[in-house]
Amino acid sequence: MIVPALEKFKFNHFGHDQVVLHENEIGRRTGLFNIFKSREHQRQFMKELTQIIEFSNFILISTTIDKRALKRQDTDDNAYHIALGFCMETLHEFLAEKQESEKKTHIVVERRGEREDKELELEFRRICDGNNRLGIPLPFEILAADKKVMSSGLQLADLVARPIGLKTLRPDQPNRAFDVLREKFYCEGGREGVGIGYEGMGMKIYPSPKSEKPR
Repeated sequence: MIVPALEKFKFNHFGHDQVVLHENEIGRRTGLFNIFKSREHQRQFMKELTQIIEFSNFILISTTIDKRALKRQDTDDNAYHIALGFCMETLHEFLAEKQESEKKTHIVVERRGEREDKELELEFRRICDGNNRLGIPLPFEILAADKKVMSSGLQLADLVARPIGLKTLRPDQPNRAFDVLREKFYCEGGREGVGIGYEGMGMKIYPSPKSEKPR
């Protein structure tokens, strides 16, 4: 359902489907996204895109790294690697719940540069070999994809990242996009718990706000 919905959306706005949706470029109105005639046109574009996400059926697992808090801990830990570990552990828990955890699962990551990609793959292998919170080997396989690749999954991941990050930075600020995502998070209680019980489970923040000492 997601793929044809995104393709139709692209045809409606661009006349073709050879567009990779990147939130940063949409927000800055750069590249192909200089099509907006006005702020209202841009808002309508985002409204339609949000509706596609709202009515799409997918499970969301995220980790937000609060670099401000991480800096106060005076650590050299790689924020991207920390997020990768948390997401892989939670993904395994989700698959175990569905009795699918013994099968090979491919994880697609976006390329960031030759050095960064090699470091990320090394960390990925370490996590799969048992260097994780669960202390068990994980049957995952990594696939690195260029950010220009026409992957609906990678595009959705890019689009949902900013609303989640903004929720961490400005929790009291109205955030319509996050309100839509709230019911997508992996949570306790399965379908009965949709929209609740996702904090610390499907949506992780590191370091945890609760562990932060008052300043």
